Amino acid sequence: MLDTMTVTKAFGALCGALLIFLLGNWFADSLYSVGGHGEDHARGYVIIQDDEGGDEAAEEVVEVAFADVYAAADAAAGERLWRQCQACHALEAGQNGVGPYLHGVVNRAKAAAQGFNYSDALASMGGEWTPENLSAFIENPRGYAPGTAMAYSGMRDVEDRANLIAYLDTFH
Repeated sequence: MLDTMTVTKAFGALCGALLIFLLGNWFADSLYSVGGHGEDHARGYVIIQDDEGGDEAAEEVVEVAFADVYAAADAAAGERLWRQCQACHALEAGQNGVGPYLHGVVNRAKAAAQGFNYSDALASMGGEWTPENLSAFIENPRGYAPGTAMAYSGMRDVEDRANLIAYLDTFH
């Protein structure tokens, strides 16, 4: 029942099916791919830029002051953002984790959480954690305090930072 001719036919059918899948993949890839591997391929569409207007035609990026964004911040939206922070921080006073507790952190002196061993970068800083200082630190911790032990890479969106700080400000 299972002779060499049957095995050869089954193997040939399997190879044929794989060949069809391989050729179908190659065809679909060449049909839907726009970029190449170091080759100069034509793009699927062309963007035409009008240079007649010069710099005046370019749209200006308006930077909004953090104080204005913070005035309209939503603490409820900040509660969702808090989930990123709670892996290392706690909102209960005196409960330090990997990071210091953040209960009452808004307008608290820097490096003032009781029982937490701060890095030299933060311990040597003076001043308070004003909403503006917190925003700058949360945006880029290593840029604000070079040498900090905080491993977080930063929160780029100013509205998210304002919402998070407004949420933290509800804990006094």
